[in-house]
Amino acid sequence: MAEPKSRLVCYTLQPLPPFGKYDFGRFSFPLMMFSHKRARRRSRFPQKVAFWALMMLTLVTMLSAVAPENGLSPIVLKTEALAFTPKEFYVARVVDERADKKAVAHIIPAPAPGKAPVATAIPVDLQGGGLQAVQRFISKGIPANENLRPIIITLKEFVLKESPAENGRVQGQAVTSMKFELQGEGEVIPLTEYKGGVRYNRPASQVEAVEPALRQSLTGALAWFNKWIEENASTNPRLAKGINVIFTDYTSASAADTVFYSPDRPLNWNDFTGSPAKPSKYAAAVFPGFAYGGRSEVVNGELQIILDLKVYVLQSSSWVKPDSRDNYSLNHEQKHFDIAKLVAERFKQKITPAILSVQDYNSIIQYHWIESYREMNQLQEQYDNETQHGLNKVAQEQWNKKIAEELGNL
Repeated sequence: MAEPKSRLVCYTLQPLPPFGKYDFGRFSFPLMMFSHKRARRRSRFPQKVAFWALMMLTLVTMLSAVAPENGLSPIVLKTEALAFTPKEFYVARVVDERADKKAVAHIIPAPAPGKAPVATAIPVDLQGGGLQAVQRFISKGIPANENLRPIIITLKEFVLKESPAENGRVQGQAVTSMKFELQGEGEVIPLTEYKGGVRYNRPASQVEAVEPALRQSLTGALAWFNKWIEENASTNPRLAKGINVIFTDYTSASAADTVFYSPDRPLNWNDFTGSPAKPSKYAAAVFPGFAYGGRSEVVNGELQIILDLKVYVLQSSSWVKPDSRDNYSLNHEQKHFDIAKLVAERFKQKITPAILSVQDYNSIIQYHWIESYREMNQLQEQYDNETQHGLNKVAQEQWNKKIAEELGNL
């Protein structure tokens, strides 16, 4: 009766042809024939003994140097063309972060003829080392097309462990765990992680089932990522090949307690609905500011960042004394509003694709908004100091022209 085949989850493991017999670890020596006369054979007998003793010593030394200590040779991970050709990525680098780099597999060796099955697994590594074998497998299976996205694969786990099963058989599990990252310009962008593998059940004598299980586990990880990146290439911001920033100006005419900046809608005294929190020596006060709201989407592989800029005045925080409602004072307060608009436009000019990154564009934009808001407050203070809150009419006229000119240039 033929020995039963190995059973492997997800694919059928075909048994390999049986190994031939091993004679002295695959070393063989020709039989040396002598045709000398008996007398000469007797006279050279000590030399023959010494010669064969030397040969046996050399053979033992060679066998001890070649044969693995645990009786199992390193596993040769076969390279093969994969069933898919990536259209979105190539592997730029493989990083090894495995906790155990000494051995990929822990194998139960085949029992000697007439002996009971072995119960203890023996550590065995891949030929050339685990990292080198995986790198070679990937380089042969995935073309290095540098026109695609460069991906860094971090090998977190690549291991196979066997244990005794029922009826004298051996069960095994190969596990592959990987982290995938995109190599950006000056940054590494995390993408996704994978963990999976295969299980199998084999006859105790079919140790050759180990290599296909490792290969299938590794192929499964790469195939999974290929499917993931194809599904996400056109929608995932982290996979965007470029950035485009689009600004819009929020100019709604009606909003509770808020006036939004518009050249066609200057301030009027009806916008000053508040009262001073404490007695003030000033005739009026206005509280302008600017903010932004945003969203992002990926269009044809490009990350589009849409920012809606709002320059506003809070009506309930702005006030005027009854006897100060004249056009000159209103113009002074309008210029405070214009300064907010001016700084908001400068903020727009700072936010370009050159300073943004796909991974962290939001915090970069927020940082520049905070810096611009600080700039606005400093400019407002400088304006009030130089015009003496509007009392210095010469300085006021200079600021009128300066602000109008800069707004016109923007």
